[in-house]
Amino acid sequence: MAYKFRIIRRKSGERAVQFLYNSTIIVWSENYKSRATALNCIASLQKNAPEAPVVDLTHGEEGKGYRFEIALSRNKQYFARFVARNGETMVRSETYPSRANAKKAIASVKKNGPVAQLAD
Repeated sequence: MAYKFRIIRRKSGERAVQFLYNSTIIVWSENYKSRATALNCIASLQKNAPEAPVVDLTHGEEGKGYRFEIALSRNKQYFARFVARNGETMVRSETYPSRANAKKAIASVKKNGPVAQLAD
């Protein structure tokens, strides 16, 4: 399958989650202290992302609970992030010159994340 999750080990020994299409990273996570915590991140994405609302912060929208957010970076490009119920960012995308590309990243995680396999 072209879509997959991967857990990588950082130089610090911590782990991070990546969601990929072939070899292109769509979103990545913060660092986690253990593989088990990284696996929890994947399980939460697979369970909660498909029905999560999309909140466009660039239009002044607000949200709570599990949600995707579209935001502007410091250099005025768009990126997407998935936020947990507690307000912590779980994964984020690269920056894009257009809002449409951030929306495509969200759509990919929503549609393909639940069936993506772990390949690490």
